[in-house]
Formats: sequence, structure tokens, C-alpha cells
Amino acid sequence: MDNLLHSLHRPFIWIMVLLFIAFYPMLISIYVFLPLLIGIMGYILISGIEEGKLHYVLISIIYFVNLEVNLSLPFFLTIISSLLVYILFYHNLTHFRKCQICKPILSVILIDAFYLGSLLAYDFIFQSTSVVLDNILLYSLIVDILVVVIL
Repeated sequence: MDNLLHSLHRPFIWIMVLLFIAFYPMLISIYVFLPLLIGIMGYILISGIEEGKLHYVLISIIYFVNLEVNLSLPFFLTIISSLLVYILFYHNLTHFRKCQICKPILSVILIDAFYLGSLLAYDFIFQSTSVVLDNILLYSLIVDILVVVIL
């Protein structure tokens, strides 16, 4: 019986993940109060690279590309920002191995801050306006941190 439930549970989870990846960025473009979840997906990308799980990497890359296309953000900036955080900062967070929650929280904060800095630098270099700094971005950062704490 347990084997049957497990065999039914796994495809259901994957269908829900695929629906989330496909439709959540579209909902963000309609309802601007929804959080972007860039930090969470960046952490999933980093943990997928770290643990060698290809499906984590693919899920986060597809989400990032879908988000950038739907919100007209600079293409591949989220992926590049997450990878730069992984290369520059993530290995320095190994001092927090004893604290199981510190490493994900610091990773999400670093990914969100690095992405916001990259986006502001992109806007400054190309004299464009990709994002307006307001309370919605702070709300998105807080939701990212709360979701990583829950997971």
C-alpha cells in the first residue's frame, strides 16, 4: 500500500512543480504583489549544482528564463547572478555548516542582493528602467526568506 501511494505521489508532485514553473511567472506579470522568488530558485540552482541533481538545475533555469521573458527583465541576469554568488560567496558560507538554517538564509539574501545590484547596474549602464525600487521588492525578499525557513 505504501509503495502504491509513493508511486502516485511522485508524479503528482512533478506535475505541480511543472505547473508552478509554467504559470507562476505569468501570474507575477498580472498580479504585481506576488513575490518573484528569485532567491529561492537561485538557492535551488546552487543546491542542485552542489548535490549533482540535474532536475533541480533544470527547474530553476526554466523558471528563471520564464520569469525574465514574462517580466521583460534582462535575459540570463538571474542565472548569472546566482552562479556568481555560488562562485564568489557560497563556499565561504561553509563556516555555517553547524547552523542548518543560516546557510540557506544567507544564500537567499546574497542572491537577492546581488541580483538587485546587477539589475541596478544594468539599468545604469544602459540608461533603462527595469525595476522601480519600492516596498514590493522588500516584500519579495521577506517572502523569499520565509519560504527558505519553511523548507
